[in-house]
Amino acid sequence: MTPQAITKLIRNRRSIFPKTYIDKPISKAIIEEILENANWAPTHKMTEPWRFKVLVDDALVKLRDWQVDWYQNNIPQEKFSEKKFKKLQTKPLQAGCIIAICMQRDAKESIPEWEEIAAVACAVQNMWLTATTHNIGAYWSSPGFIKDIGPLFNLKEGERCLGFFYMGYHDTPEIPRKRQPIVDKVEWI
Repeated sequence: MTPQAITKLIRNRRSIFPKTYIDKPISKAIIEEILENANWAPTHKMTEPWRFKVLVDDALVKLRDWQVDWYQNNIPQEKFSEKKFKKLQTKPLQAGCIIAICMQRDAKESIPEWEEIAAVACAVQNMWLTATTHNIGAYWSSPGFIKDIGPLFNLKEGERCLGFFYMGYHDTPEIPRKRQPIVDKVEWI
C-alpha cells in the first residue's frame, strides 16, 4: 500500500450512522477480519486490553429489548423522551452488526488505566479503517446506560464496556470531510 493510499483511507474514514444502513448482511469472515485487525493495535506492556462482544441477528433484538427496558425503568417520567425511546427501539435493528467495545483492566495495574483505554481506542480505529475498506459504515456510540450493561454481556472482573461499534452497508453519498488546519493545533518547540 502506498503512503497516498493510506492517507486517502485515513481521510475518508467517517461516522456513518445506522439510519443510513441498508439490509445487507456483513459476512462473518469480514467481521473476523475487522476484529483481527483490531488485535494489532499498539498496546503498552502488551496488556492487549481490548475485548469485543459481537452481536448479530437475535443478539441485536436482545440488546434492543435490554436498552428499551433499561430506559423505561431508569429514566424519570419528567425526563422521558419519546424520540429517544423510539431510537432505542429501532437503532440496534438497523445495524448489520454491533460490536460491544470492552476493556479488560490489567489485574496488576502495571500501566495507567488511560493507556489501556487509549489502546482500545486504537483498536477501534483499526476496526473503522478496515470497515471503510469494505465500504461498511461504522459509528462508535457510548450511551449513558453502558455503565449498567455488564450483566447482559457477562463482563468479567475488571472488564467494562466503553461503547458500541455499529456497522452496516450503507447508501450514504460521499460527503466532504472538514477539519480545522493542523497548523492551528501544532506548536513547534
